[in-house]
Amino acid sequence: MSVLDKVLSLRPGNVVARVGPGSRVPLLDPRELLGALESTPMALPCLPVLSKGALPGLLGAARAEDSVLGLSCPHPLADRGAPERFVRAVHAAAQEAEHTRPLFLQAGPLRVSSTDADVLDALQEGIFRVVDAGFALVSLDLSRLTSYEAVEAVNALVGPLKERELSLEVSPPQLSAGGLVDTCATLLEGLAQWQVPLRLLRVSDAQLGEGELDVELLRQVVETAAAKGVAVAVAEASTGTARGLSSYVAAGVRKVDRGGPFGPLALRAWPPEVRETVVARAQAAGMPAGELLSVLEEGLPPLSPAARETLEALSFAEATEALGALGAHRSASVAMAFLAKPGGDLG
Repeated sequence: MSVLDKVLSLRPGNVVARVGPGSRVPLLDPRELLGALESTPMALPCLPVLSKGALPGLLGAARAEDSVLGLSCPHPLADRGAPERFVRAVHAAAQEAEHTRPLFLQAGPLRVSSTDADVLDALQEGIFRVVDAGFALVSLDLSRLTSYEAVEAVNALVGPLKERELSLEVSPPQLSAGGLVDTCATLLEGLAQWQVPLRLLRVSDAQLGEGELDVELLRQVVETAAAKGVAVAVAEASTGTARGLSSYVAAGVRKVDRGGPFGPLALRAWPPEVRETVVARAQAAGMPAGELLSVLEEGLPPLSPAARETLEALSFAEATEALGALGAHRSASVAMAFLAKPGGDLG
């Protein structure tokens, strides 16, 4: 059995059910990659797919860097068919490129705005659809809830992930008087008491200092999470250079969502009149125009061949820079060698 065959055998059941057992694309749970790369000084890169036309460039960057890669669908519940269309598009692009580096797919973050039964029921139904579509990681945004509400909500929503043994990521709830570290500690303790299997705690770069990263604060968050067996992810929304991403790695962050540059980059692929419409609708909705593009794309005029080529090339360049800054070069080969060993034991 080849290394790839052994890695393919680790795909979650929901992924195999969606793409078929004959697929050669290693769509994994990030749990496997976190374990395989535990001793490697790097963070899992997770990049948003805001236009399907960017997929060849994002995947191409992972192959050029021999890197593991996460791809996120920012708004998988935009309509009932959105999760399945996303997974189908990623899988088709990976198959066409004969992509054999490990990938993981993230849904969200999904905003949890209330603990009302109707809200939670609708969200849980959405999570079931996401799981059925083939996502192995679901991210929940708890920032509108108190700590008590956050624990209640996660406990109510986690069923579809527990049943399939898939990964969960959550963001902190509303900050308490004790600040970010105390808020994270309270949330993690509450989830541990309810035996909620949490994989990642996601904090935003905005919570880690104004203008300049508060490295000590981030290290405290990492240590607090590690005490509960949880890894830390950072949502990095800056449109600036990717060089600063290495600071997160040095502080012990295990996953970075690099979102900032990809929205403007994707939006520029469309003609000015289309961009103006998307920007106006985004302002009305109170969300970034690039993110709204991912919801509206299928109703927009198709990109011209030249625009699609430009989007692919720019996505490749931006992704390559991010992968390098996160220490992900050769992480795919390292992870696959580890996962192919019996028991995942390199020793």
